[in-house]
Amino acid sequence: MPIRFPTSLNIRQKVMAGFTLLLIIAGSFGTVSYSYLREVERKQHFVETADDLRDFILEARRYEKNFLLYGSGDDLNENRRFTQLGLELLDKTTAEINDLQGAPLLKQIELELGGYRQLMNQLAPGHDSSSDLSVVEDRLRDHGKTLVDLSQTLVSFERERILHIVNSLKTQLLISLGVTIIGGGLLVPVISRKIVRPLRYIEKTTHRIAGGDFTPIEVSDTRDETQRVVEGFNRMISELEKRQDQLLQAKKLSSLGTLTSGIAHQLNNPLNNISTSCQILLEEFDNSDAQLSLRMLNNIEHEVHRARDIVRGLLEFSRIKEFRLAPTVLFQVVERAVKLISSHVPPGVEILLDVPRDLSLNLDAQRMQQVFLNLIENAVHAIEPPGRISIKARADLAEKQVLVTVEDTGKGIPQGELGRIFDPFFTTKEVGAGTGLGLSIVFGIVQKHRGSITVDSKEREGARFTMRFPIETEC
Repeated sequence: MPIRFPTSLNIRQKVMAGFTLLLIIAGSFGTVSYSYLREVERKQHFVETADDLRDFILEARRYEKNFLLYGSGDDLNENRRFTQLGLELLDKTTAEINDLQGAPLLKQIELELGGYRQLMNQLAPGHDSSSDLSVVEDRLRDHGKTLVDLSQTLVSFERERILHIVNSLKTQLLISLGVTIIGGGLLVPVISRKIVRPLRYIEKTTHRIAGGDFTPIEVSDTRDETQRVVEGFNRMISELEKRQDQLLQAKKLSSLGTLTSGIAHQLNNPLNNISTSCQILLEEFDNSDAQLSLRMLNNIEHEVHRARDIVRGLLEFSRIKEFRLAPTVLFQVVERAVKLISSHVPPGVEILLDVPRDLSLNLDAQRMQQVFLNLIENAVHAIEPPGRISIKARADLAEKQVLVTVEDTGKGIPQGELGRIFDPFFTTKEVGAGTGLGLSIVFGIVQKHRGSITVDSKEREGARFTMRFPIETEC
């Protein structure tokens, strides 16, 4: 069951609360483990004391037997010395280990050892005793045997207690490790769901935005930093989309400035024809040749329509419109773009069209016209006449896509720059000759049409831009 935190906490507080809880649990187990280790240390010291006491008792018993066998005063003195050492050790240890479970055994050993010393004194030479010596010896042996048994029992008991504590410590450490692992495992999904997954989603969205897709991110009601970041991200997306439209309009205005002089030349021809026809009509007015007048008037009407189409194309291109996909004949879009830029195509540069006239796609005609204008303009700048620009389109039913290529025979693009040509403000032109926004805008418009664009190029052999649009966009 995952850890649940109050929804009012933010991510930082949730993570801190989780880690604090783990630290408290780990600290509690650590404190208990430390107390166990201190207890083991005390008991180990007590076992050493019990071993020393047992050795003193065994030595006292050894000299006791020698004394009873040989009656040597030296054996009696050694017996008294080891008995005294045992009593002193008991007196010193009792105050330190009053709270240990082996303390009652020490008290019993102390009493037995005191009685043992009195019996030994009764057997000493010169001691005035009315007791039967054989009875005293029997009692002495009983006390000695009891002392040895008690000392052995004490050592065994404390060693068993140490082993029990060590086993408890091992179990407690395993529990502590398990709790830490489980707690960490429960925190991982929280961190993944609240931090890692949103960050990955934002990262993916960043790449999507870089590709020109400005669809907002869905905002989850998490009431934490993630929600605020996503909301801020959506505001940024909205602003980027506005800036993208502004860049597109700026590029269009730049293109209009470039096209204006050419449009003036294109308008000059129909205006000259209109002027010539009017002069002929005025000169032949008195003769009233109806056939000639009709022919001149038809010519004037034709040239007026021609001028109107030129101006209409220019106005249509410059008008600000919202992005909208509609069934559009691709050939008409390409043809209008070629007509707009034709006056800037130098002599010796030929533009070839191989686009089916019945190929219709769901397009934003104005923005797609901007794509072809930018690509043709770049191609023109790359060509040193004579040269050729080829625009081709075909439907690939097997791949369910429409391929559109714009290929030129210009100087090409250096291999080291191919990966950067769609970056905003990157240009291979001389300073002042370009803004570096053209191909970036092309990339964004194509992505907005749910398409893709790639480039292949070899230096001094030209470049080929390939655009792919899903076949389902075909109407």
